Amino acid sequence: MERQKNRFLEELAKGLGNHQDKEEILLEYASHIDEIIIEFYECSNEEELLERIVSRLGSPDEIAELWKEELSVTPSNMKWLFILLNILFFGGGSLLTLAHNLYQWQWLNTIWRYLTTIPTLIAFLYMFFWALLGYEIGRGFGHGGRRLLKKTFLLSLIPNLILMVLTVFQIIPHSWFAPLLTKTFIIACIIFTFFLYPISWIGYRWGRRASI
Repeated sequence: MERQKNRFLEELAKGLGNHQDKEEILLEYASHIDEIIIEFYECSNEEELLERIVSRLGSPDEIAELWKEELSVTPSNMKWLFILLNILFFGGGSLLTLAHNLYQWQWLNTIWRYLTTIPTLIAFLYMFFWALLGYEIGRGFGHGGRRLLKKTFLLSLIPNLILMVLTVFQIIPHSWFAPLLTKTFIIACIIFTFFLYPISWIGYRWGRRASI
């Protein structure tokens, strides 16, 4: 069994070449191969076991190519993509709120009334965004993505914190958000904010596992 495991890892190491996360990738795959060996402990045929490992994880060449492709997605691009997406959410919401309070357009009032009836759904969709942030970083950068996740999370959170301060200190009139903005809703938003990083972290772990 160990011979097939070592053979797989040697071929993978050769395919990875000078990949920056080579050692971490090999350790991760060694762990998964051990799990497969335990799962198929009754299999005494080494070639059959190797086929099962390849069918589950992919061939060493396929895995190496995937990891090389991941290097083409730079951490900087990934970070700014999610920061800009979050700014876009807040920018769009701010424009909608401003237009709703300044103009009496019927179609805009209809959209506003509809959105204010589904705050819970909007909150869950927004949490999905943060989970996706973690997932994509985990899938794209694996072990090396932990620092990127923290940096991207903190920078992306800036619009949230600014809006929270403006709202709590009533710099933005609460009446602008009526009937959505109640004390209960404000407290719920603050609590949700504390859960955003754990949600992103879970997404990161999921993405890291999916990259294997």
